[in-house]
Amino acid sequence: MRTAKDWNQPCPNPACSHYRLLNRGNVSAIASYLTQSGKRRIFKCSLCAESFSETRDTVFFDLRTEEERVMMALKMLLVRCELTAISFVLGVTEETVLEWLKRAAAQAEEINQHLLREVTVTHIQLDEMWNFIRRKSSVEAEDEVESPAVASDGRQWIWLAFAPEYRLILAAVVGPRVFETALLLIHLTAQIVCGMPVFFSDGFSCYADALRVVYGHLKVFAPTGKKGRPRHPVIEPDEELVYAQLIKVKEKGRLKGLKEKVIFGAEKLIAGGLKISTSLIERVNETFRHALAPLVRKSRSFCKDRELMKKRVLFWTCYYNFAREHQSLRVLIPEEQRTKKGLIEQKYRQRTPSMAAGLTDHVWTFRELLTAKFEPIHFQSISG
Repeated sequence: MRTAKDWNQPCPNPACSHYRLLNRGNVSAIASYLTQSGKRRIFKCSLCAESFSETRDTVFFDLRTEEERVMMALKMLLVRCELTAISFVLGVTEETVLEWLKRAAAQAEEINQHLLREVTVTHIQLDEMWNFIRRKSSVEAEDEVESPAVASDGRQWIWLAFAPEYRLILAAVVGPRVFETALLLIHLTAQIVCGMPVFFSDGFSCYADALRVVYGHLKVFAPTGKKGRPRHPVIEPDEELVYAQLIKVKEKGRLKGLKEKVIFGAEKLIAGGLKISTSLIERVNETFRHALAPLVRKSRSFCKDRELMKKRVLFWTCYYNFAREHQSLRVLIPEEQRTKKGLIEQKYRQRTPSMAAGLTDHVWTFRELLTAKFEPIHFQSISG
């Protein structure tokens, strides 16, 4: 009988002492059964006697639809297919496709929590792209163009933090173009990266305030003994913080030039030799619009629910980081290590952004993206 080290399956029983632990020798394959998607195995934990299927805690658990159809629907969501078109082609309801999307988004969130952390980067590009939920103007906006912070409809921008050296999307947020959303993006980014990287963005003013809050400290002024109200405490940026903007100069709606503006850490920016740029994240914005149907301009496939838009963006960023090969990241294979298939010789090894960042060692398959299992982050290995 084969042991857990061959299957990479954790015990799903919360009452078990080896709950969610991988390759501890407590799980064995005891049977198999046939499904519409092929043969699947049943495992058993020797400690708690819990039996479970290999699809437990995956996107495919307890689904009566074949896995290929589920994966086809999720793939179509990533190649600018409308929800109604997916429903028509695959013969399933739109509600069913959205339920699969919710499962895939939950899986993507778990992957990000376990793998997308403690990333060492030199600089980060920040940007946001316009989108709307349900209607172009929020019912709570009144005469304002932008949606207020409490609104979930109207203008809801896609905010991104991008590490250009790895082509890695660090964080993505869906929300109105206000300070609170900018602060959330910076908070998420700070939890993922190590140290304090250099930040670049466009001329949007909220980024500077958000960076000052996350990467700053409160300065309290001592009483002077003079008449009048005491000076209020202020938030000062950290001495190591470097932030610069690349501002677009427009005339009558047309781009006339670019202006650089250093907000924090001008001397350190010069010493680091980095060029102020947001070109790569602008290219990522185009990739997003080409991939997700709700982001296509002048389209009728817009989202009617902000939470569903968040799930689409979350699933897409996970796929982009772990399962989508990026041509600019490929590496040349030494001539003596190249292999031939017929007349075709493989000259390059394809890589994903997560491989370039050292988070993974291979290009994930789409099924692997939907079935990956992990141990708890905080868990310390136990012997035996």
